[in-house]
Amino acid sequence: MSVVTVQLGQCGNQVGQELFDIICSDAQEGQRKTYSAASCERFFHQTAQGDLVARALLVDMEPKVINRSMSMAAKSGRWSYGASSHFSQKQGSGNNWANGDAVEELVRREVERCDRLAGLIAMMSVAGGTGSGVGTYVTQCLRDIYPSSFILNHLTWPYGTGEVIVQNYNSVLTLAHLYQLSDAILVHENDTVHRICSRLLNIKHISFSDINRVIAHQLGSILQPALTADSHGAYSRNPLGELVSALACHPEYKLLSLCTIPQMASSSIAYSTFSWPGLLKHLRQMLISNTKMEEGIDWQVRPPADPGRSRSLTGGSFNTSLANLLILRGKDVYSAETGGIDDPALYTSWLSSKEAFSLWKSPVPFNKYEKSATLVSNSQALLRPLDDMVGKAWNMFASRAYIHQYIKFGISEEDFLDSFTSLEQVISSYSQLC
Repeated sequence: MSVVTVQLGQCGNQVGQELFDIICSDAQEGQRKTYSAASCERFFHQTAQGDLVARALLVDMEPKVINRSMSMAAKSGRWSYGASSHFSQKQGSGNNWANGDAVEELVRREVERCDRLAGLIAMMSVAGGTGSGVGTYVTQCLRDIYPSSFILNHLTWPYGTGEVIVQNYNSVLTLAHLYQLSDAILVHENDTVHRICSRLLNIKHISFSDINRVIAHQLGSILQPALTADSHGAYSRNPLGELVSALACHPEYKLLSLCTIPQMASSSIAYSTFSWPGLLKHLRQMLISNTKMEEGIDWQVRPPADPGRSRSLTGGSFNTSLANLLILRGKDVYSAETGGIDDPALYTSWLSSKEAFSLWKSPVPFNKYEKSATLVSNSQALLRPLDDMVGKAWNMFASRAYIHQYIKFGISEEDFLDSFTSLEQVISSYSQLC
């Protein structure tokens, strides 16, 4: 089944281009025809000449980013974007959430190229500009046109120190609306990815390209073909449907985070060896201590001895999970155990670990790593950044700072209050996981 990706704004387009590049390279190096065929069918369609064209639509209010992404794809020599699969305007949309334009016809054209549609991925930032404003509008259009299709929103969370002055307003408005539209919301935090680039990849002068490449690597590790317990050895499964079914089992809990292990500079991979027990031991501790990389893991965190005791992240360091998806790729993968990530003590008491834990495997190594593990988690991991963002936005709103910029575009104070109420309910629900 095929996935159509909608890349929105500068961040969405840059991450999307890096993602397709990694996926195409990985599929062609896979040395397994069934794996490569399943990957290509999922993300590309072929021209009459056999060239791979991404199942994607590029959207930005300024053509510069789109032109660069299309040029970079063509230069790879392995794949390209469709010549007419993009939408832009001459003027930018600034930082205001309220701007948006219809792109339904272009999306419909991409969907009609699919023999079977698995769903749609909208890639965007939440800080402002095209990503948050137009991205939310496009997601609304997608939900209206394809009410029964799976929609996954991938969000890039802004730096905590700030990128634009009204980023917390934009994030509140965007996230509150997406929560009503999307089946699941997968979040990457810029601060976390920046630390991975600095501490694990040893990059001295970190660029947005470096950050986007890390995000794309983690996304690719989820979206590339894998085998499930009931797939009977076939890769032809619905990636978005399986993902949403495994992780977003309740409409109040849609926020997904992820971590991947190992992550290291490419020059070090050839000189490193890993075992499945070691990788999964670290990954389990990263989960329960809410650590996104293997450096700096707090090994003192343990599941609470009393399963009836409240295990809110705001009240302690243990990260309670609602659901987890573990994806293992590489050598000797069928001998790998779960590493205790299916332990009932890690999960909320009202959902059994058999229902809450899912495992996918593939013997094909991913992106040059002999063994790799990715954990996609619906847990309290995003509770603190969400609470911080809503708190900062509320403090600004209390003094009515910059509100006039939104009112003149039709966003009322009541719209802000509704968004605050919606996200405070989400915060409350995740806080009470136990």
